[in-house]
Amino acid sequence: MRSPRLAALELKRFGRGRLPRAAMAAMLLLPLLYGALYLWSFWNPYERLDKVPVALVNEDRGATVKGERIDAGDDIVKGLHDSDSFDWQETSAADARKGVEDGRYYLSLTVPADFSKRVSSSSGDSPETGALEVRTNDANNYIVGQISRTVFSELRAGASSKVSRGFFDKIYVSFSTLHGKTAKAAEGADDLGAGIGKAKKGAGRLKSGLGDAETGSGDLKSGAGKVAAGTQKLADKVNGAADEVRPFLKAHSGEVGEAARGVARTSKTLKKNLGKLPADAQRAQTDSRKAADALSKLYSARCGKGGPSGPGPDLPAPSSPGPSTPAPDKPTPDLPLPNPSTNPSTSGSPSGPTSGSPSGSGAAKGKAAADSCAELKKAVDAAERSAKVAAKLNGYVQNEKNLDELGRHLDQLNRAANKVAARAPHLQQDVDSAVRQINALNKGAHKVAKGAGKLHSGLGELSGGAATLDGGLFKLADGSGKLAHGLHAGAKQIPDYDKKERQDRTGVMADPVDLASHKAHTAPNYGTGFAPYFIPLSLWVGAMIAYMLLQPLNKRALAAGATSWRIALAGWLPVAAIGVAQVAALMSVLHWGLGLQMARGLATVGFLVLVTACFTAIVQFLNARFGPAGRILVLAMLMLQLTSAGGTYPIQTSPGFFNALHPLLPMSYVVEGLRHLITGGELWPVWRACLVLLAFTAGALALTAVTARRKQVWTLDRLRPEISL
Repeated sequence: MRSPRLAALELKRFGRGRLPRAAMAAMLLLPLLYGALYLWSFWNPYERLDKVPVALVNEDRGATVKGERIDAGDDIVKGLHDSDSFDWQETSAADARKGVEDGRYYLSLTVPADFSKRVSSSSGDSPETGALEVRTNDANNYIVGQISRTVFSELRAGASSKVSRGFFDKIYVSFSTLHGKTAKAAEGADDLGAGIGKAKKGAGRLKSGLGDAETGSGDLKSGAGKVAAGTQKLADKVNGAADEVRPFLKAHSGEVGEAARGVARTSKTLKKNLGKLPADAQRAQTDSRKAADALSKLYSARCGKGGPSGPGPDLPAPSSPGPSTPAPDKPTPDLPLPNPSTNPSTSGSPSGPTSGSPSGSGAAKGKAAADSCAELKKAVDAAERSAKVAAKLNGYVQNEKNLDELGRHLDQLNRAANKVAARAPHLQQDVDSAVRQINALNKGAHKVAKGAGKLHSGLGELSGGAATLDGGLFKLADGSGKLAHGLHAGAKQIPDYDKKERQDRTGVMADPVDLASHKAHTAPNYGTGFAPYFIPLSLWVGAMIAYMLLQPLNKRALAAGATSWRIALAGWLPVAAIGVAQVAALMSVLHWGLGLQMARGLATVGFLVLVTACFTAIVQFLNARFGPAGRILVLAMLMLQLTSAGGTYPIQTSPGFFNALHPLLPMSYVVEGLRHLITGGELWPVWRACLVLLAFTAGALALTAVTARRKQVWTLDRLRPEISL
């Protein structure tokens, strides 16, 4: 009898009666209990977290920072109510603590009273961290605690980002303010540099001026010393003269007054008689001319033709009262005129000794005559000069301008004389006053000289200070230039952000590290991610249950002496067929019932057919070879595969024992292959899994055939087994 026919006969047994049919239905639907129900129970648990009751306590009192009210606690509470993370129930701190303890709340979140104050302290001198208080109780549910850590990490990151946004926004506003202030400081530095430049020029001029002033003060010092020496001499002479003048003035002040009054009267009389002067001057000119001519004639007559026949030599012009008239020659002394009666020449006789006179007497007379001519010549010359002086005087007097000027001088003399006469009684007091003034002048001159010395010394120091100031201003000008340049450069480097730029940069700084998550093949929900783990689990359980109802080796075939491989196939094919039906039922419910989306649907179903073929072959061998104990081995192998397949956590997180088992068991390859078929990805893991499954299937069937051959020989152990299930 062929193997398919034997398999069909085995299946027909379950079509007779209600219980066999129920057992067949149970075999078909049992994988749904593991696959569909398990996946359904936590298909997308995060979608219903808003049903989990969680206590929320807001004790935050808020804070006021720089006139701005901050209520960070209220902002967090509002954000939590707007989220879908948990069923947030606001309550008191005591109720939250008691509720977490007795299980009414899975956890509690408390916003402390000083939360706003702490989170706003980042812009102050003593920044503090604001801590949210979370209380969990793993006795209520451990997974909720794990989920809450993820939720609260996001909550903390969001709150920190918001606080950081405010902090960094103030920083960027400060940048803009600092930019403006630095720009103004740079402009001020430019103005300072310009002012220092002007000050430097002024300091240079001051230095030059002080140098000149120092030189001048030296001259002043020298001159003041000379003046002081001169005033000292003057004071000494005046004081000495005053000692001599005082007694005279005391004794003769009346006479001085009388003399001054006399001068005043005389000048007045002269002014009054000034009108008679032209006529007198004309008369004097005429008379002097006549006298000069007469003397000239006399000389000619007396002394011969050798005498002057005309006027004598020119005489200097007579002096005039005016300041512009030169002084006349000193007056010629009056000469004695010879008596003509005694002169022998008057008788007309020739000169020589007279008859009857001795010769000595004649010689004496000749000598006397010669002397008288010389004297007469002098008289002629003097008369001539007088005539010319009189002529010039007459010419001066005849000039009306000169007379007017002389009149004014006489008036001035009159007034001065009257003043002297008036002051004559007080001359001693005037002398004393003059002496005091001269002494004061002398004392002041000495002070000036001393002050000039100090001034010269001070100007020397000041000139040195001006030189230092000039040098310092040079350095200051250079430094101010560098300062201005640095401030301008600094102002360019300090950012000046507008509102949009601040918002953009604040967002980046508040959350500078973004997670650029790129999922190559995304699992849309929790159930899809775990389907590759629970589907092979359910198929293994289905094969295990099927061989509890079906025989791994057909007894009729064993008794008939059929070949071992036909016996093995006859026991495997009916369960493999049931497994295909299980795959169809399970995947139909998962796809159309739960919404499982598969990247490669047909390939997934075909792969699961190979999986169930492999699993049924392995379970058949264990049951055929070990009998009732094989069922325990099937269950143990299931446990080993579940723990080493890496279906939940990466296998690397498991202990070394499970890492060693991982590549040795078929479910490890099934889970990996299903992940690539359901969510997508490379097909190499699928092909590798197919090869492994085929190898396990062929190996298990071969071992089952060997077992069937051995089972064709009956032994006492088979007749009386030690354990029976």
